[in-house]
Amino acid sequence: MSKNRFALGLYSVRKSLSEDMPGTLKTVAELGYEGVEFFGGFTHEAEVVKKALLNTGLAIAGWHTPWSEVQPERISETIAYFKTIGNKNVIIPGLPAGMLATRVACIETAGKFNAIAAELDKHGMRIGYHNHESELPFFPGTPDCPFTVFFDHTDPSVIVQMDNGNALCGRGAGVLSLLRRYPNRYRTVHLKPYSFEKGAVEHAAGFETMIGEDDIPWMDFMNLCKTVGGTEWFIVEYESEKMYPELEGVERSLKALKEMEASGLI
Repeated sequence: MSKNRFALGLYSVRKSLSEDMPGTLKTVAELGYEGVEFFGGFTHEAEVVKKALLNTGLAIAGWHTPWSEVQPERISETIAYFKTIGNKNVIIPGLPAGMLATRVACIETAGKFNAIAAELDKHGMRIGYHNHESELPFFPGTPDCPFTVFFDHTDPSVIVQMDNGNALCGRGAGVLSLLRRYPNRYRTVHLKPYSFEKGAVEHAAGFETMIGEDDIPWMDFMNLCKTVGGTEWFIVEYESEKMYPELEGVERSLKALKEMEASGLI
């Protein structure tokens, strides 16, 4: 078994998932992934998801949960669904426009996350937020950015789900200092390669690369996740469909990670 716990962000195989959820999970398990992270609304009944996980032996590393699903009118149903499937990591993948646009907005949004965190904690669950590159540029004339202001004002139980590709794109070498800033809060992270060379030609093209052919400082990143970040799951996010079809891409991604692991690079 791998010394690192690798899960797959199922958004990476969303086409296959939409056609055959149980079959896709079976394939993901056969590729060697230990867990999966679901995303979006609750398309399938909770018992159907639970059965598919049990049949494949996959653990659930989390769910990229729409903001609307943790609002007062929906949160009880969301908690019940997650209890059934055994999910404890409720990760918000994005927020309505403006919620992280200013320092004041970041602090107000952090307060909302803290309130939700307190409610989820009653049920053994945690809320988290998945970063994007747009949250990393500094506020004018300050050493802070939306990422730091928001997480500085959230409860320590709130997961900082770093997407290392987004972070490298938005902050460059500063990725490592961000990891050190929030000890034991990087419970799950996304592994998504980014190439400065390709990104210099076209921003979006920077993500059209593969793990091991990118500019992520893999050894330092993984080491800090484990020694400082308290990382439990390393979640592969594949966005390079121009290079390989989704299932082949996620297979190649895991193979590259395990080769680096076997070589002592991560």
